[in-house]
Amino acid sequence: MIRRILHSDGFRAPQFAAAALLLVYLLQCVWLVRVQTLHASIPDSGQALRIYQGLEQWKGRATAGTPEALPLRSEAATGVPSSGRFGNLRVRDGYDQDRSPLYYLVAAAPLLVRPGSWLPDSFGPLLAATPYLFFGVMIGASLWYVARRLYGNPGGYIALALYCFSPAMIVNVAETQSLGEMGAVWGAFGTVFTAIAVAHTLYAPREVVLWNWRRILLLGLSLALAAGNQFSLGVLALVILPLMLWVAPVRPRAVLAIWATAIAVSVALLFAAYFFKPALFWQGMLHARWINFEPAAFGMSVSYGNALQTIFVSSPPLMLALPVALVAYFGWKRTRYFGNTAPLLIGALLLILALGAPNVPGQGFHLTMLVFLFVFVSGVFADLLETQQGLLVTAGLCGLLSASAIWNLWRLARLM
Repeated sequence: MIRRILHSDGFRAPQFAAAALLLVYLLQCVWLVRVQTLHASIPDSGQALRIYQGLEQWKGRATAGTPEALPLRSEAATGVPSSGRFGNLRVRDGYDQDRSPLYYLVAAAPLLVRPGSWLPDSFGPLLAATPYLFFGVMIGASLWYVARRLYGNPGGYIALALYCFSPAMIVNVAETQSLGEMGAVWGAFGTVFTAIAVAHTLYAPREVVLWNWRRILLLGLSLALAAGNQFSLGVLALVILPLMLWVAPVRPRAVLAIWATAIAVSVALLFAAYFFKPALFWQGMLHARWINFEPAAFGMSVSYGNALQTIFVSSPPLMLALPVALVAYFGWKRTRYFGNTAPLLIGALLLILALGAPNVPGQGFHLTMLVFLFVFVSGVFADLLETQQGLLVTAGLCGLLSASAIWNLWRLARLM
């Protein structure tokens, strides 16, 4: 696979440009980790809790996010003061209602090599950030790949530039006080676009499950990663079914077979995250908050104001690019095709879910929504670049994205 990618026919200027942008993104994240290491006196309590619970499960002592791990949710166990009894966790009967043990296992995995050295005066903070650095880079690579396949090289560059200089996508990788949602974001993004890719293959008259087994495994893995890191993102399992039927209406039975098989794979992977303990797995699923809705939030104007502020603070270029893209989409028929409509609909759904869950799960919905908005905006602007005003659009985009990049790098430099 690596040899095929590095072959001269497969790895040319577009790939090098994308790799360079991703390298800049990674360096920004590492820089922020370093700055926090120098300035922080103690690690964040939420980060400490998830790492220690994950380490205990890796050692076979207690399953994270379950009653077995209750003694670990204290200052005595972590050595870190906590603002509340359970930190950022929502717990019922000892079970984490928002996340499976997979969330904790991923956080703790890099610390297995040196479990006692993740304090600010060591190499530990960078080691602790490793899973999220990986997820951040992979989200960017996946975003570029999808946008490029849908809209060509211009779309891929626009989407990746929006992502690489998004403050939210940097902070949620490198910030110790973040909730570690990037695994859920990558899983959600992969779930939607892998489902679309699998559905597209159904126009070929071949065996459904056997021929698609790699894509089905990838779809199951993506869904497990999304739901395992945030149970409420499991709603995507229901969302992708009509999406797949939309793409391949000629083979509904094949769609159902692939969908059911992928669901089974994701359930098996979640079961594995509980280290194959049936009782804990069953109770964990029963205590999970699969739907987070606070109806009162939809009647409060402050909820919508906070949502808009979150979007634009998370990615300042969207303050101009998103309204232009929406106007173009609704006013120009050419932009209203599946490649633009699907990410817009998914982004709108995630916005609704974020409004209905303004507290802990809302952050995961907002981050995931941002990635789909990047795809939508890149698609519409790729269409605008092909118009007679393409030169003007190019100049505006270059100015906007360049200003965003310079502003972001300047703010990071000032942190030191």
